[in-house]
Amino acid sequence: MPLLRAGLIAGIVVAAALYPMAAVTGLGAKATAHAVQQKTNILKTALPAETSYVYAPDGKTVLTMFYEEYRQYTKIENMSPNIQQAIVAAEDNRFYQHHGVDPKGVARAFVSNARSGGVSQGASTLTMQYVRMALRDSASTPKEVQEATQQTSLRKVKEMRMALDIEKHLTKEQILERYLNSAYFGHRAYGIYAASQIFFSKTPATLSPVEAATLAGLVKSPSEYDPITSDQKDATGRRNYVLDNMARLGYLSPDAAATAKGQPIKLKLTDPPNDCAAIDGAHRSWGFYCDYLKNWWSAQSAFGENRLERMDKLRRGGYRIVLALDPKTQAAAEKNVGAKDNTGSPFANGIVVAEPGTGRIKAMAVNRNYSLDLAENPNSSNPEAGPKVKANYPNTVAPLLGGGTLPGYQAGSTFKMFPMLAALNAGMPLSTAYDSPYRYQSAVYDGWAPSNASGAMTGRQTMWSGFGKSVNTYFVQLEEKVGADAGVRLAEQLGLRWRTDVDKEQASPAKAKKWGAFTLGVSDATPLEMANAYATVAADGRYCEAIPVNAIMNRDGTPATWSTPGGVQREVAKPRCRQVVNADAARAATDAARCPTGDTPAKGSCGGWSTADSVRKTVGRPVAGKTGTTDSTRSAWFVGYTPELAAASFIADPDNPFNAVGDGQSQIPVNAVAQTLRDALKGQPTRQFTPPSDQIVG
Repeated sequence: MPLLRAGLIAGIVVAAALYPMAAVTGLGAKATAHAVQQKTNILKTALPAETSYVYAPDGKTVLTMFYEEYRQYTKIENMSPNIQQAIVAAEDNRFYQHHGVDPKGVARAFVSNARSGGVSQGASTLTMQYVRMALRDSASTPKEVQEATQQTSLRKVKEMRMALDIEKHLTKEQILERYLNSAYFGHRAYGIYAASQIFFSKTPATLSPVEAATLAGLVKSPSEYDPITSDQKDATGRRNYVLDNMARLGYLSPDAAATAKGQPIKLKLTDPPNDCAAIDGAHRSWGFYCDYLKNWWSAQSAFGENRLERMDKLRRGGYRIVLALDPKTQAAAEKNVGAKDNTGSPFANGIVVAEPGTGRIKAMAVNRNYSLDLAENPNSSNPEAGPKVKANYPNTVAPLLGGGTLPGYQAGSTFKMFPMLAALNAGMPLSTAYDSPYRYQSAVYDGWAPSNASGAMTGRQTMWSGFGKSVNTYFVQLEEKVGADAGVRLAEQLGLRWRTDVDKEQASPAKAKKWGAFTLGVSDATPLEMANAYATVAADGRYCEAIPVNAIMNRDGTPATWSTPGGVQREVAKPRCRQVVNADAARAATDAARCPTGDTPAKGSCGGWSTADSVRKTVGRPVAGKTGTTDSTRSAWFVGYTPELAAASFIADPDNPFNAVGDGQSQIPVNAVAQTLRDALKGQPTRQFTPPSDQIVG
């Protein structure tokens, strides 16, 4: 029975080789002809999965890669002739003589299979092997993968039919190029570029005959002939077999082959990084920025209809991604939040820096190590977490700075910017004044009675002094006038999103008008959102979506694009901006926002004191911003900006929001922002804010 079965299989192969059209007809191919043609069309243009590279802003320094199959497509002219000749010698001696199917090879397989009582040879040419790999790589379902690789006579006949067809459309050089870019060489090396890198730390263009023969020998059985994990005896034997064939085919002289066979296999291994946790060396702290890139990517419709499709594109699409991060600003941010020397605290101190007018994120830093290894982390400070739940320090990959699913932290009085902007945008002047008692009972908000942080805030206030001193009762009255929902909707236009059930309910159209506490910053926000929202004010009311990239190139070198709702194709990496607040209103808000920092507004009076008057002296140039603390100082914030940069810093316990940071640490975010802006802008010309018009001053 085994001999009969082997003979039948070999007989089918012979028939297909000698009489291809008859074989296709005789083996049920009529029923599958349409499917075969569909697959053939795919094969004509099919490209294998390719690694996506993430570069530093210089566009040259590789930070990490994303891949399921480590591969970089390489043109055949960039491959050494040695590897082209070695793969032919190893896998298909008659590659240049046949037309996709080799009748002599089929005959040899028939004899060998008949003698062995099994299928010891399959008679697969390089073209047929390429067909199989291309079908596998272009498969979109597990069933298609199985059909492409299952050991059946019908699959073999289909493979032969397609190989014959492929050779009518592709040259031998094109087939060889695609084959060498598709083959698996072991150790995560898919394609000859990856194999050259992993085994020899070089490019395919510089492979020697010995190296080429070693790699070509791996394709048949990557594990059996692995020169890394074995004692190299089998790998050397297989290599020498390839070298002998290269000599027999005239690619090497007998003397050169003999010399090559006497050489040991000298490996120079490379371990290619994969994903954000693999960033190493001087750029290891950029892991949080890399993680933000991943989360941003997963939300881009340009790369698929859902998160899974988009991440599949990232790991298989062969993109070249250049980050928008600025090394100088990043270094300043890391230094000023103690990202490298203050990781042992339950209180996370983080900062995000955005560029006004583009939305490009220039820095992200937090006093944590970006690492998957939580073994040495202490237990969580949250009493409800359980004894086995690890804390988020010193190691974590949680998106503490924004861009992921975490809701963020209560942002306190930094939210006063939103009702003030809404009021200014509605035509209310900066000089709008209210008598602000220590406690104010609101008739609009059903008797809610907020109070100020101290009695020193009582008296008549304008937007300048009310913002500079962070007078709660002034802003509740201002919010009553413009409508709490106006501030909520404006915050949404500036990029804020509500993630907790409470925030979603309060921000709903049914509840937003009564959300008086919105101006006090009771909802959660991330530093990424707050930095970019304030960057909009710095950009005269022009909001740009936060973006982590300067460029994204497709595998063919063209810019990645997306289609706007109007059907216009635009580059994915280009800023996406729109005017949200009129320019004069934004300039007026900036004038008021100079008061908290100890700066001098162009048109009004700050009322004698402010909540962060050290900032102007530290930054050394015009600067605006706002402090923010929550009840019992559970978290503390500062958001500051110049015409060039906007930065948001916070301090809080991400594990336990009830673990108060305390008043003694509330100055930390103020210093982090002021010092980061100072260091990042050192050496740059001083720019001035554009003053608001007399009309909006009032």
